[in-house]
Amino acid sequence: MSENKVYRDTLNLPNTTFEMKANLVQREPLMRKAWSKNELYTKLRQACAGKPLFVLHDGPPYANGNIHMGHVINKVLKDFVVKYKTMTGFDSPYVPGWDCHGLPIEVKVMEELGDKARQMTKTEIRKECQKYASKYIKLQSKQFQDLGIFGDFENPYLTLKPQYEKGILEVFAELVGKGLVYKQLKPIHWSVGCETALADAELEYKDVDSSSIYVNFPVAAESVAKLAELGLVKQGCKCRPCFMIWTTTPWTLAANLAVAVHPR
Repeated sequence: MSENKVYRDTLNLPNTTFEMKANLVQREPLMRKAWSKNELYTKLRQACAGKPLFVLHDGPPYANGNIHMGHVINKVLKDFVVKYKTMTGFDSPYVPGWDCHGLPIEVKVMEELGDKARQMTKTEIRKECQKYASKYIKLQSKQFQDLGIFGDFENPYLTLKPQYEKGILEVFAELVGKGLVYKQLKPIHWSVGCETALADAELEYKDVDSSSIYVNFPVAAESVAKLAELGLVKQGCKCRPCFMIWTTTPWTLAANLAVAVHPR
């Protein structure tokens, strides 16, 4: 063994302090801690000051639980873009945000409150929603940073902040001033369980098989000559032309008033 050892020491082998194993489980937390301690994101912003601006407007996730693979794909791909722009000569600040309103949060809070919610005022329930959202903002913020996302996580935009709500009101007032806001009647989808209107994005459609039929609508006798003028039937035709329609709602036929036909 001693001879082998002496022989090995005589070889001109490369010598490096670089670890041969990544050991990412142990090293990633240390790297993130070093980034935070050295204020790397702040230094990047200072180094890029004055360069052409590139801003990625990030749609906020709901603050209603742990992040999932959808969040990971969304945030990591966006982080690729922001970091690439930073490395290619742009000032690319990234400000994360959270949607603190809406049904996902309300439903979770109502589930947690249970029957207790019946004894609470709307204001008290809203405060519970605020606490719930704040809890998951902190949790998701840590989880996003654990993915290596660079951003101003100390100053995110939150839809529950008065400054954000103020901004929405100012934009809305500007739209009103330009005459772009109007009021009309519109059918809406209503949730009996949640006692609120539903957005189109919140609907889930169930595919079903339905019957369809073809129906002939005979043309009135006095209109046959007009069809001949348009070249839709032969002159002097003794037949009774029809317009064929197709429908999946045959129960509406009794209420039909007209058939729309393309001129060609």
